[in-house]
Amino acid sequence: MKGIGCSIVSMILLAACSTTPEGGYIDSPNGRPLPMRQDRNALHQLVKTDLDRLTDIEYIENAASLRLLMLKLYKRNPIEAHKSGLGTPDQIATYVFEQADTHQWHFDALGGAQDTAAIKLALNAQFSGDRVLALIVGMQSMLYRAHGNKSAFFLTDSIEPQNLYNAARNIEIAVWKLSTAKSTHGGPLLLTNSMQADGQNLSFEREFSKIIGRMDLLALALAEKSQRFISRLTQSITAAPFLPFR
Repeated sequence: MKGIGCSIVSMILLAACSTTPEGGYIDSPNGRPLPMRQDRNALHQLVKTDLDRLTDIEYIENAASLRLLMLKLYKRNPIEAHKSGLGTPDQIATYVFEQADTHQWHFDALGGAQDTAAIKLALNAQFSGDRVLALIVGMQSMLYRAHGNKSAFFLTDSIEPQNLYNAARNIEIAVWKLSTAKSTHGGPLLLTNSMQADGQNLSFEREFSKIIGRMDLLALALAEKSQRFISRLTQSITAAPFLPFR
């Protein structure tokens, strides 16, 4: 427990040191500057534990990764952005990730589907809508739900570590299905990683792996603190259904 506490403190200090006061931004490890959280220096930080601050960082970093993946997917699959009628890829990403209070993860282009229901749409060969929107909205709304429908965390909050673990497995399942599922024409549903003349482009796989790794680490830290047991399923990912939440 002492080791976990030290690691958490170190991560928090590293994040704090990356602040650029004049711009009001935090340098993200994934290369995209993140807007500074409004509560960062407020007095109510006193009601945050180190683990709460770690959860803040984990959530905002995973949201940033999903936004980056959304833009990368639109770049490789430009026709998808036209299907939703929500604008350019940058406009769609801004709306999805910066106006959640407005849309509450409900998009007419997806028939209101969220969570794993939206991910299933993206993986359905018969779906004619924006697969990128369906995949990213499904994953982000699932992460939001796995974090207890919160995006900021305080001393009084309680997150079920099993839900974080299950959400991480669901992303693994979705990524595997995305790489193997075929469209009605026999091609991939979405173009992601590629084989190039000068080597492989595995940037999509790496970014998804970062999300999964952050969630697994937080789930273990929360389980250790609360003395809760995480049930680790051993079924093959090739046949695994999406896991439910408690």
